[in-house]
Amino acid sequence: MIGAHLINGGTLAVNEIPVLGIDGFRGWVCEAVSAGATLAALFGHPLPAGAGDGAGAGAGAGKVRLVAVLTWPLDGCLEVLAADAGDTYRALTPDCPSAHWFEREIAEQWGIRPEGHPWLKPIRYHPSWRPGRDAWGRPAGGEILPCVTDFYRVEGEEVHEVAVGPVHAGVIEPGHFRFQCHGETVFHLEIALGYQHRGVEPALAGGPGPRTMALMETLAGDTTVGHGLAYAQLVEGLAGCRVPARAMAIRAVGLELERLANHVGDLGALANDVGFLPTASYCGRLRGDFLNLSALLCGSRFGRGLVRPGGVAFDLEPARVDSLKARLVPIVADVGNAVNLLWTASSVMARFEETGTVDRATAVQLGLVGPAARASGFERDVRMEFPTGFYRFQQVPVASLPGGDVFARAYVRWLEVQRSEAFIAQALAGLPPGPVRAELPGPLAPDRFAVSLTEGWRGEICHVAQTDAAGKFAWYKVVDPSFHNWMGLAMSLRDQPISDFPLCNKSFNLSYCGHDL
Repeated sequence: MIGAHLINGGTLAVNEIPVLGIDGFRGWVCEAVSAGATLAALFGHPLPAGAGDGAGAGAGAGKVRLVAVLTWPLDGCLEVLAADAGDTYRALTPDCPSAHWFEREIAEQWGIRPEGHPWLKPIRYHPSWRPGRDAWGRPAGGEILPCVTDFYRVEGEEVHEVAVGPVHAGVIEPGHFRFQCHGETVFHLEIALGYQHRGVEPALAGGPGPRTMALMETLAGDTTVGHGLAYAQLVEGLAGCRVPARAMAIRAVGLELERLANHVGDLGALANDVGFLPTASYCGRLRGDFLNLSALLCGSRFGRGLVRPGGVAFDLEPARVDSLKARLVPIVADVGNAVNLLWTASSVMARFEETGTVDRATAVQLGLVGPAARASGFERDVRMEFPTGFYRFQQVPVASLPGGDVFARAYVRWLEVQRSEAFIAQALAGLPPGPVRAELPGPLAPDRFAVSLTEGWRGEICHVAQTDAAGKFAWYKVVDPSFHNWMGLAMSLRDQPISDFPLCNKSFNLSYCGHDL
């Protein structure tokens, strides 16, 4: 490894990060990923006046530094390296496909063009953050030129396009899906997002402040605890704060309850998509029961207000611990009764098996995360590979299957439901004594770089930040698991009937707003 090393939740001085030439940077990232590392984050940030070669000042005229965060699962460590970019560089994507989405984002945000990228277009369709710098030659006003919004086209007799969205028939979040089809068979699916873009990352610069935690808890509304925990770990690392063991345990219980609620909801939704109403109706109700357990934990069904830097905002007195344990067991038993109906129904299995298959090689190339990766035999789980907090003392066995189809993605969820329930029961039975929150010992350390990973219910969540000389965030970067996985959904539709799209889409169940930060 040639980059700077740190552990999950750790920090290092900004000047400890090696700044390579752009060719060396590209070469090492590609080599590391081919050797078993994964690309957790690849992004740009503006150099302040006087930094780098001294050109420019801030985001408007300054240069941009590219940063890569690599994870090494076998070593349990993270690697960070950087390079100062010009207006163009040789794209990583042809040799490192997991960089595909990241490089499109870099081009859009900073006007830096990765030459040789196989399909370079914006992912959120906003003007460059550097006025006058645009990777596609758009005018200064930021108008979108038609050449930028072209979709990939498959040419041939009887090949046709089907366009869906952005307004969704189910009145959910907006996204546009463009299918290239021959008859009913999908040759290619292109996904256009960005309709939920809120500009959260620029709003986080200058923090932490009174609004910072509220923004973190709404990055993706169904992943409140996951993103809140990633942020809290990052801040605690920068402040040198030691979190009490009891707080670690309560945080882990909250994170696993969030996983349970969403996995059970997804299993019900998958059943609904194939018209299997017994499981669909029961899981809809049971998801609500898990949400109510989160409400018992902290007063919010979605976990808001639970995680705070230094620990948690709510303790669990013995009566509530007993209530959680007593209510959890019958809920999970009911989930088993409802979900096991799926695996014995031939009509369900006929729709689940061999539908939307993503093989392991493709999952590895694309850098998929979470249940989508594990269902393709790609065993990625932050709780196992880079454990923090209570997961250092109590492990969750990784659930994986090799099939890569809708059935595998559904069954991995069911395995994780069982393992999360066992984890919560064990944590509650041995809840450590002591306080639930430690005060931050002081302001955040100045001129430091920090990375925090958590395993949200969709997969790996990555938060990266750098502080300035005053200990405030110079910039803040969030990589939601959906950012890694949207291309996996597109690949699952290759050579599938277009009628399988709702089922494949639900088997991934990705976040639009988590992507459109």
